[in-house]
Amino acid sequence: MARTLNPQSHAVKRDAFVDVGQRLIQTKGYEAFTVQDVLDELDASKGAFYHYFGSKADLLEAVVERMADAVEITWADPMSRPGLSARERLEAVFALTAQWKNARRELVLGVLDAWMSDHNAIVRDKLRALVASRMTTLLTAILRQGVADGDFSVTDPEASAHVIVGLVQTVQERAGELFVARQDGRIEKAEVSRTFEAFAEAFERIVGLSPHTVRFVDPQTIDLWFS
Repeated sequence: MARTLNPQSHAVKRDAFVDVGQRLIQTKGYEAFTVQDVLDELDASKGAFYHYFGSKADLLEAVVERMADAVEITWADPMSRPGLSARERLEAVFALTAQWKNARRELVLGVLDAWMSDHNAIVRDKLRALVASRMTTLLTAILRQGVADGDFSVTDPEASAHVIVGLVQTVQERAGELFVARQDGRIEKAEVSRTFEAFAEAFERIVGLSPHTVRFVDPQTIDLWFS
C-alpha cells in the first residue's frame, strides 16, 4: 500500500526551516534560540519540524551543510578556468572561501559558537567528515595537476590530500580558539599570523614547494577577524 503523507507535516518545506534556523543562528546565536522559536516564525507545528529534523542539532547540521554547498559553488571557477597552475587554483580556492565567510561574518560567528560547544560534539564530527570529503576530492585534483606539471613532488596525491585536509581542519579549529582568545584580549594578532604561516610552511613541505611560495590567508582577512 502506498504511504499516505500527512498534509500538515508537509505544509512547511524543509528549506523554510533551514532559512529560519540560519537567520536565528545569525541574529540570536545557536544557543539562544529554541525549536519553538523556529515554529513561531513559520506558524508551523512540531510535527512538521520533526518530520524533517530529529532535533535542533539536526537543523544546525542542515544550516552548515547549506553553507558548505554555497562555498563549494565558489570553487567551480578556479577549478575549471584554463591556464591556472595548481598553486594558483589552490590559492584561489582558499581566497574565495575566505571572501564568502567574510561577507557573512555574523552567520559564521553564530556557527562557530555552536561548533565549539561541547554538547555539539556529535554534530561537529559529522560536519568535519562532510567537509573532509569535499575538500579531499578538490585537493586530490589540484595535487594531481601539480604533480603532472612538475610543481609538486608528492608520490600519492589522494593520500597526500587526506593529510592536507587534516592539517586544514586543525588550523581552522585552532583559528576558532584564537578568535575567542583574541576577543578576550589574551593573545596578540601576531600569534594568529604565525599560526597561518605555520600552516603554509607545513603545506609547502608536504608538496615539495620552496618556503613562502603560497599564501592561504590575506592580511585583510586577518584584520577583519582578529583586529
